[in-house]
Amino acid sequence: MITFFISIALLIGGYFIYGKFVEKVFGAEPARKTPAYTHADGVDYIPMKTWRIFMIQFLNIAGLGPIFGAIMGAKFGTASFLWIVFGSIFAGAVHDYISGMISVRDGGASLSEIHGKYLGRIPKKILSVFMVILMVLVGVVFVAGPAGLLAQLTPEHLDAMFWIVVIFLYYILATLLPIDKIIGKVYPVFGFCLLFMAVGILAAIIIYQPALPEIWDGLQNKHPNAAGMPIFPMMFVSIACGAVSGFHATQSPLMARCMKNERYGRPIFYGSMIAEGIVALIWAAAASYFFFDTDQGKEIFATETNAAVVVNAITKEWLGTLGAILAIFGVIAAPITSGDTAFRSARLIVADFFKYDQKPVRNRLYVAAPLFTAGVAILIYSLMDKNGFDIIWRYFAWTNQTLAAITLWVITIYLFQKKKMYLISLIPALFMTMVVSTYIMVAPEGLRLSHSIGYIAGGICTLGVLVLFICWARKYVR
Repeated sequence: MITFFISIALLIGGYFIYGKFVEKVFGAEPARKTPAYTHADGVDYIPMKTWRIFMIQFLNIAGLGPIFGAIMGAKFGTASFLWIVFGSIFAGAVHDYISGMISVRDGGASLSEIHGKYLGRIPKKILSVFMVILMVLVGVVFVAGPAGLLAQLTPEHLDAMFWIVVIFLYYILATLLPIDKIIGKVYPVFGFCLLFMAVGILAAIIIYQPALPEIWDGLQNKHPNAAGMPIFPMMFVSIACGAVSGFHATQSPLMARCMKNERYGRPIFYGSMIAEGIVALIWAAAASYFFFDTDQGKEIFATETNAAVVVNAITKEWLGTLGAILAIFGVIAAPITSGDTAFRSARLIVADFFKYDQKPVRNRLYVAAPLFTAGVAILIYSLMDKNGFDIIWRYFAWTNQTLAAITLWVITIYLFQKKKMYLISLIPALFMTMVVSTYIMVAPEGLRLSHSIGYIAGGICTLGVLVLFICWARKYVR
């Protein structure tokens, strides 16, 4: 358990030490007015209390990622702990904080607008479509899980399809109504459920003191299919939201439009990522015990592909019946809070792209209707094909990490133009470029190349992007 508690300490220390350094590099200006006041519209630009914004941001970015992703990532062994810790501090939190603060400085601009400003008009068009697709995928993949769990907890006639309809109706309201009407009110309740899960599991770890993997035991790949699932790049895509996630940057503009002062950027953006990293670490630790504690006969879970089954087993054994019920509600609440803001973000991306005023509810409905239609179509496909949901999830995961890599490059360009220390984003950008390019080369849903060829191809792609950046930088200086 020593490695686990050291990892927790590193995450907390990372917020206070490296987070403060990143804030200084960016140059937060408390005296500057924020978009919540300069663009106030009573719909999306509304000043809100910092604690409430933090809770919304935390829940927006959390979803099932730091739970299911961390559980599946724990199969790789102790290496998952290191990725959660160092990924969160040096990549994910930097990605979230600076992208959020760029939005604040650009009047609450959505991520597609930011990409267009620093990458150009054509990349903006391509990435706008890319991001809208990602948002719709997020909304879809975060419906099936909670709907299935709700069906298990309610009478038989309230089946999964009933709850899918209910959740989609909630999504529509949350997407169309002003942000403080539903999202600002229900998120604290959902937040309790999510935090209860993490605190409850952490308390159980302290009380039961299970045998957790230690770093000195080695970083070997413990995955049941180690030959087909190498740590690099598979683990770095499996654990996304608990380390670095492009989806986060799509959510930050929502809070950039509500933040009262730039000095709150570090607790809201950097802090929520660290909090998510802690949640991911707790679930990874719990899952590793259930995966690898052969003395207790838990090794059967190592081959389990449904993270919900592992969540159910962990909560029942460690938290009892009541605790398990509350934890399950957390698993239900977490994805719903990401799905609703995903569709809301998609609406804002489309509206910003076409410069379409979103104050009239009629205009919001015009933009949202085709988005929900596409979401329903994808959901129907996933329900008709027995492997449909798994396929959509894997494409979502890769798309998510690809967006993170692109956003890190945008941050690097921004810092370079502002003559600030751009290495803090350049290094993570290079690493994530290598991850996503290698993954698509070797993954079953990708090109399925051999690992050796995939690594070479990924390295060439990464080197090529670096050369493009160097050429642009030299031209920009001239």
